[in-house]
Amino acid sequence: MVQINKHFNYVPWVVGLSIAINVIVVALLFIPEIENGTSFNIKLLPLLNAILNSFTFVFLLAALFMILRKNVTWHKRFIFAAFTTTALFLVSYLTYHSMSSSTSYGGEGLIQSIYYFILITHIVLAAAIVPLALITLFRGLAMKVDKHRKIARWTMPIWLYVSLTGVIVYLMISPYY
Repeated sequence: MVQINKHFNYVPWVVGLSIAINVIVVALLFIPEIENGTSFNIKLLPLLNAILNSFTFVFLLAALFMILRKNVTWHKRFIFAAFTTTALFLVSYLTYHSMSSSTSYGGEGLIQSIYYFILITHIVLAAAIVPLALITLFRGLAMKVDKHRKIARWTMPIWLYVSLTGVIVYLMISPYY
């Protein structure tokens, strides 16, 4: 199984990746959309994003279940699976938002308030989960178990929330694509 040196300085990687990922996502709000010159239906990507978020959620639950059973090997495998589906999600998300304009939510009243509450908390926590997940991963790989556990207590529920609310946001906005 993968393990890194306890003395490896992962902080520059965490800071660099966290800044880069969040800057790219924010930049997509301001750059004009790229022309889709293919016959590929770009509107399929939000569904793919929801599917990838669903897999991330399931992998995280499985990782949590495994570590509660003290099965570190399978815990690591499910965490790597969650990182993989999250990375694929990020590529799909960035592709979609670089080639398509934002979709407005069409609901009204209480359901609109619920949608925007879920969306805003999802966005804020999605930005926060990048450094949290990376720090947690590196601490685990370096076998800094005590430090890993301390931050994982925050990372796991936030990442689960972000994954689940990503699916919920998709389900709520999908009729308006």
